[in-house]
Amino acid sequence: MTSDSPPSTWIARFSAQAAGPVLDVACGSGRHTKLFLGLGHDVTAVDRDTSRLGAIAANPRLTIIETDLERDADPWRPAAAAYGSVVVTNYLWRPLLPALIDAVAPGGMFLYETFASGNERFGKPSNPDFLLAPNELEDAVAGKLEVRAFEQGEVSEPRPSVIQRICAVRGSGED
Repeated sequence: MTSDSPPSTWIARFSAQAAGPVLDVACGSGRHTKLFLGLGHDVTAVDRDTSRLGAIAANPRLTIIETDLERDADPWRPAAAAYGSVVVTNYLWRPLLPALIDAVAPGGMFLYETFASGNERFGKPSNPDFLLAPNELEDAVAGKLEVRAFEQGEVSEPRPSVIQRICAVRGSGED
């Protein structure tokens, strides 16, 4: 996908409600980075290869972190409660998931969408290490974030696959 690729319909659906700053993990070519910059947010884009960000890399509201989240001896992790929105699509590295949930600031949003068990019928990814188990995202945020929307199952767009996606928010801390 290029930065000209449209954002995920799931991410776009909740983007207007998202707060900044935004953390875009495994940003790839920057389709979601571009979306949130266009909405006026500061964005931190993280990927092992940020060269595909192209022209948006020059945006003064963009911080780029080039790191291999899976292989670096001392991997980068986001600070707790540092982001108004955390966005992840088409990526799963389970050791990182708790830090991403913790990175959501009070009142902030967690948007995650990736492949799930059953996707092996459609091709890659097919390795169970990179496929969410049933309800895994709901279980991951339980007791930490409030689920606003959750879906899992087969989709036909942008290609046939099995996905799981969640929109969850952290309470503002005001009771």
